[in-house]
Amino acid sequence: MTSARHRTDMGPRVGALQSSGLTLLLSLAAHCSGPQAKDLSPGELDASRANLWANANCSLLQGFWCQPASQLPRDQLSALIQRLALLQVPLQAWQLSCLANLASRCGLQDDFTLHPPNLLLFYNLSQVQEADCRAFIRCAAQGDVELLSHLPDQRVALRRAAVACLGVAHPRLSASDLQLLGALVCDMDASSIGAADPRVLENLQRCPRLTAAQHIALNSLLAGGKTSLGPPGSWTLEGLQALGPLATYISPHLWMQVQEAVGLGFFRSVVASCRAGRLSRREARRFVTSFLESKTKPVSSRPRLSPGRPCVRGNITAATLRDDLLLVHYDCAQLESCLDGRILRTNLDPLLQHPLPTECQRMVKAKLAQIYPQGLPEDQLRLILYSHTEIGQWSITSQDTVVALLASDVALENQTEAVLQKFLEHNSTVSGALLLAIGGTRLCWMSPQQIQTIHPQELRLAGALDVSSCPQSRKNVLYTKAREDFGSSRTPAAYYRLMRPYLGSAPVEELRHLAQANISMDIDTFTSLNPLELQSLDVGNMTALLGHNVGDLQKARSHPTVRAWLHSLNSSALGQLGLDASPAGPAGSTGPAHGTSGPPSTTHQALHLVHTSGLPANTAQASTSGSLWAPLGYLPLAVALPSSLLWLLHWGTCALVSVDSTALGWLGSQGSDAGKTGL
Repeated sequence: MTSARHRTDMGPRVGALQSSGLTLLLSLAAHCSGPQAKDLSPGELDASRANLWANANCSLLQGFWCQPASQLPRDQLSALIQRLALLQVPLQAWQLSCLANLASRCGLQDDFTLHPPNLLLFYNLSQVQEADCRAFIRCAAQGDVELLSHLPDQRVALRRAAVACLGVAHPRLSASDLQLLGALVCDMDASSIGAADPRVLENLQRCPRLTAAQHIALNSLLAGGKTSLGPPGSWTLEGLQALGPLATYISPHLWMQVQEAVGLGFFRSVVASCRAGRLSRREARRFVTSFLESKTKPVSSRPRLSPGRPCVRGNITAATLRDDLLLVHYDCAQLESCLDGRILRTNLDPLLQHPLPTECQRMVKAKLAQIYPQGLPEDQLRLILYSHTEIGQWSITSQDTVVALLASDVALENQTEAVLQKFLEHNSTVSGALLLAIGGTRLCWMSPQQIQTIHPQELRLAGALDVSSCPQSRKNVLYTKAREDFGSSRTPAAYYRLMRPYLGSAPVEELRHLAQANISMDIDTFTSLNPLELQSLDVGNMTALLGHNVGDLQKARSHPTVRAWLHSLNSSALGQLGLDASPAGPAGSTGPAHGTSGPPSTTHQALHLVHTSGLPANTAQASTSGSLWAPLGYLPLAVALPSSLLWLLHWGTCALVSVDSTALGWLGSQGSDAGKTGL
């Protein structure tokens, strides 16, 4: 094992790769990547086997699967990982977790400086050398810690390891500490953030969201005037813009202290960024609500919204609606009084480009109800929130309208059933293209009756949708629906690849069958299984089911599904798994979930806390799980393409099966029957 400080460059080895398993991995990925990998057709792969990774592009590598990768020699696996880092290939958590286990088995963790930061998040921290502690944490902190959502204990252990690298139990984070910690600061508690060097703002900009306590700590830090912005009275437009979305958390009492010209200039920039799609409507609305609150009179002295209130600000014209300061000049009451129905009817889109506060949205909806007593035209159903009852008055015939309503950041979860119900009144089913466009989480909010309308072939065309967050009742329906089409797959590996997203309701008999098939289930899929069914699995079945991913139980032991199963075991059974009686993370915690609970405590713990024990090194199949990666930019294309061409978008989900001799023979015998099993 080579030290991080004395490793050799393995780049030249890339040009000498020769492996039938590797050829199968890339040729199958190229087959389903279509035009995205036109420079790497299956035939070309066979002809240039000695230089496979030198030609592999990003879209092709996104089809990475652990099953064939587990057959690679150490040098080729190392070259694969380095290629992923070089091209910054955005792999998903299920791919990264199993790849991290493969790298650990091959002793590649010491080359972490050559590996993708996201991969480092999943590494066994007990194998990190103490001398490499700070270098490892600095690299790992550049990754997206949200990928560890199913591994709460790994996320806690990573933060504890970072604190241990600082050398003190309760540090006052210095500038150099903050540079080391990166996005890991997002998991620090409010007191640590408040006591940190003011440059902590740079770290907080990387947080996808702040807890309520962190929100308060941020405003206290800004109010102190010790950040690069200085005291609120000296803030500049450039300084506020440099904060990015973090500025949307600034409280009203601070906006009161900001110079008026600076505040208005920033208001303009936020509205413009929202209109251009650079800032989400949710973030923009949070800022607008806070900013306008700083400009309004106390509620007791404010006149109540009334249809009869006179317009004192001047009638609103089409040009007025295009002014970025519209909401500053017209509060919701004046917007109601000064906006004529004729202007609203012909200029609805410019108005809805503004991040309207909830009160203003209610006013707009009331006016629209007067203009369109029979219901809004379908092309107007965008950018504004409607209730279940209001949606019931609509007529929705177009898939584009459904996508505009459900794939946007303003859509509410409970709108899904109502919107799709109106769509199904004019269409017999929800197509695979539409499912792909609106995303798997929307399946969670479809009614069981709506799920039943999905034809099995459409579920196949939609690819591996992420339905892990669905309630168990929906998982039951989705499992039954998926079994209708995928249950006839000819090999366990092919069945698992297709059914993986929908196994959340699999009965214990099926889980035992999969365990016997050596599929090495990834931890993401495992945590989505039905906890009641898992209670019937003993340690032997569980070890066989997870295969060489069994060590990930330690990284996820505070996850509710894993914790429930572990609680059913005695100490002897826990010992067989290399686990002790108490979880590594906070008791009863599911990890650093943002919202109601704050981040885990920053209790000091040694770097080598986590021991992720795996099975003895062998060539058992790795995880064959798969998931579709679909950038938002491809959503309109997904809807526009006919079902026969939907495969063009599936360069992230490839039909891979076991690469042992039996599976290779099965592949060769498919011929014209391959389409019947979706392979």
